[in-house]
Amino acid sequence: MKRSELTEFAVEEEGFKLKIRRGANGLPLVSSGRSTSSPFPAMNEDGSQASTSTPPITAISNASAAANVEEPGVIYIKSPMVGTFYSAPSPESKAFAEKGTKVVENTVVCIIEAMKIMNEIQAELKGTIIEALVESGQPVEYGQRLFKVKQS
Repeated sequence: MKRSELTEFAVEEEGFKLKIRRGANGLPLVSSGRSTSSPFPAMNEDGSQASTSTPPITAISNASAAANVEEPGVIYIKSPMVGTFYSAPSPESKAFAEKGTKVVENTVVCIIEAMKIMNEIQAELKGTIIEALVESGQPVEYGQRLFKVKQS
């Protein structure tokens, strides 16, 4: 950090946050949202070593904690790729799948556009759509939950 004259560096990913900041005396300050122990001693804002008697603070939002709770009989249709989610074949058309829609393995539930190619996404399971978790036109990531399904 000293060589490149960086004073702060932060990385944030799904459920994980790492922030490194140079203190007043040039020592790094490290905070992590997931880890319970750090390989570096905890540092105060002024660069002095923090007390080790207090446990590290972990910041996990209630929404992400609640999202990880599994419900019996409920499964999710997840995105198999990165792209743009479309709930219907065109803006004027009815959605492929919405709340209450019964699906089977080969039912098309949405389209994900990736590199100008429209990919039809199939349910790959039997059940009833409980909730669509993504709005049409939103970008989606690999593995992102698209639909909540009550398995039958």
